Amino acid sequence: MQRRAFIALATAALAVPMSGAYAATKGLDYQPELLQARLAAGEVVFLDFKASWCSTCKAQEQVIDALKAANPDYAAKITFINVDWDQWGKSAIVKDMKIPRRSTLVALKGNAEIGRIVAGTGQAEIKALMDKALQAAV
Repeated sequence: MQRRAFIALATAALAVPMSGAYAATKGLDYQPELLQARLAAGEVVFLDFKASWCSTCKAQEQVIDALKAANPDYAAKITFINVDWDQWGKSAIVKDMKIPRRSTLVALKGNAEIGRIVAGTGQAEIKALMDKALQAAV
């Protein structure tokens, strides 16, 4: 009986939406309406086009996570959205934004692109893009 209760509780816990703290550190999962709503609200959005199997994407993620840990303003003032390349790689957002490949990072505010990095993993380069996004968020 306890096993059934445990399984039911574990299943319910997985069904609960991502907590704000986790979303702030790991980012939100892309949905077209989510991106449009955040941009319409005047938020600065940092899009991370990534795939779970991509080593360049993993390297970028480690740098982004370290920068967010070092400066909490990034997570507080920038909306980070992860775009799963395997799911959205052939979608309208990729075509409209001319995203050449996974491991592309793009910062946006409204309809304006603040900057982008394609396949770059250097901390200085990623920090520079995140700093530009942070300046636009003020």
